[in-house]
Amino acid sequence: MQQDKITQAIRIQTERTNEMEHSTPLFLTSSFCYDDAEAMRAAFADETNDNIYSRFSNPNVQELIDKVCALEGAEAGYATASGMSAVFGSFMALLKQGDHLLACNSIFGSTHTVITKYLNRYGIEYSYISTNASANEWEAAIKPNTKMIYVETPTNPGLDILDLSMLGSLAKKHQIILNVDNCFATPIIQQPIDFGADLVIHSATKWMDGQGRVLGGVIVGRKDLIKEIYAFCRSTGPALSPFNAWVLSKSLETLEVRMERHCANALFLANTLEGHAKIASLRYPFLPSHPQYAIAQQQMQNGGAIVCFELKGGLNSGRKFLDALQMLSLTANLGDTRSIASHPASTTHAKLSDAERLAVGITPGLIRISVGLEHKEDILADIEQALQYC
Repeated sequence: MQQDKITQAIRIQTERTNEMEHSTPLFLTSSFCYDDAEAMRAAFADETNDNIYSRFSNPNVQELIDKVCALEGAEAGYATASGMSAVFGSFMALLKQGDHLLACNSIFGSTHTVITKYLNRYGIEYSYISTNASANEWEAAIKPNTKMIYVETPTNPGLDILDLSMLGSLAKKHQIILNVDNCFATPIIQQPIDFGADLVIHSATKWMDGQGRVLGGVIVGRKDLIKEIYAFCRSTGPALSPFNAWVLSKSLETLEVRMERHCANALFLANTLEGHAKIASLRYPFLPSHPQYAIAQQQMQNGGAIVCFELKGGLNSGRKFLDALQMLSLTANLGDTRSIASHPASTTHAKLSDAERLAVGITPGLIRISVGLEHKEDILADIEQALQYC
């Protein structure tokens, strides 16, 4: 019987033990045993899928991977200790000296650091292209040695939307790996593989957990590419802990219903705050005023759970706003049940130069709101009272 992907994410489960548990138990073990020497040999020879060592695989980790694969429509996957280890693993497993990485210029600050500070140490070239570049401009930026296109959509924090169908067609035409960070959308809102992506990356720390508890990363996509990523990560060790995998797997069972509330709250805030006297501009992908609104409508089921706005008073107003908040949290995370406010220019993207921040729309007064599950009127009330101090 063919099941819906949401049903699969709820029902996929590690085979029950003799205890006949309904909820998957924790497999807190560093290694696994064998009935005989031949079974052990076959496992190490990769002739079976038997577990060897929790740095390589673990039942809790595999259950999480299987659920994300079902949600994203992917052939295979691998889970890591954090979203950034997933990003780094996807680069280092598939790029080599002399290769070129083409990336959109609006990406998470730590990803920017990996690309600009560390890839060149391994002889890997990179170049950035604007998120609003045309198909012709993207194609012109592709070099003979371009091996991978890497993008976020929506981007962090500016909520730019990249045309995945266009990028998927270009990647296929030039036989380039299309690697998409789908963290901000989650597989509930967007499935990049449907548009031609070869790999999809998530910081499971965000909405997949959804409660600010554990770190985790997941990479899913083409089986041949995941095999290379697995081989690299198996040897270098960015393993996801079984406990974190257990928490994340259970969290996926409620991801759809949580995202419905997150996104409904975010759309309410965006509609209400757009045009506010203290706000110079506001971005949300499902507002008609968003510059890539038409693309968002084509490839996303809704606008997501992040709202960004620029305060008219710039940096000084940003500080006053954050200090005046009474309910919203000031923290580095996002995708939590609790609403969070942050100032990207001084936190997540502080290592970018002023020019680099401005190039991707991170202005001194930009505020990013990760919209939580509280009652929408309470979230709005806290934001509106804080705006009075700007």
